[in-house]
Amino acid sequence: MSQYLVLIYGDEATYAAYSPAEFEDMIAAHRTFQQIAGAANLGGHALQPTATATTIRHDTDGEVVITDGPFAEAKEALGGYYLLEAPDLDAAIAIAAQVPAPTGGVEVRPIQVFAQL
Repeated sequence: MSQYLVLIYGDEATYAAYSPAEFEDMIAAHRTFQQIAGAANLGGHALQPTATATTIRHDTDGEVVITDGPFAEAKEALGGYYLLEAPDLDAAIAIAAQVPAPTGGVEVRPIQVFAQL
């Protein structure tokens, strides 16, 4: 079995404007997805808004540069993830296609495992 990271993107402004009922509906949709995914879902979490992000880069001299904010500005921000285990990419895509992402979409990325050094 292989592992896949499902990255959930969406429009933060839309999520921020959700009423309590809309927010609960979104949470309920994710609970439903978790039931559908079953044992293939190894975990996942929502992320705090991009305004809480801190980006760390190295400049051309190798110095660390720390800035407030996300790595890249985009309309659709990374809002959460699931870690899935599936026999192959097609199976992972079939599961990930059921992730609720009403204001964006999801990206499925295989986990690359390196041998321990």
